[in-house]
Amino acid sequence: MSKIIEVRIPKYPECWTSCGNCGGEVVVDDILVLPGDRVARDDTLIVLETGKVALDIPAPNAGRVLELFVTAGDKPVEGMIFLTLEVGQG
Repeated sequence: MSKIIEVRIPKYPECWTSCGNCGGEVVVDDILVLPGDRVARDDTLIVLETGKVALDIPAPNAGRVLELFVTAGDKPVEGMIFLTLEVGQG
């Protein structure tokens, strides 16, 4: 049986806000999947960047991408849904 999960922007590394050297505005730099794509657990879905640091956001489960809610250049906030993923058999 399959189920749909919401994949959210994770909590940003604390140093992005505390030290000021690598932090700053967080932007969606690259989207590596499209709706319909199959992904394995830990495959990179999107890349966030601050201008100095990039952060790969991995798939929490294997499955099929259903919908994307971000585009390159967006400024996501922690906890927002950026993708839905169908997991399990189906």
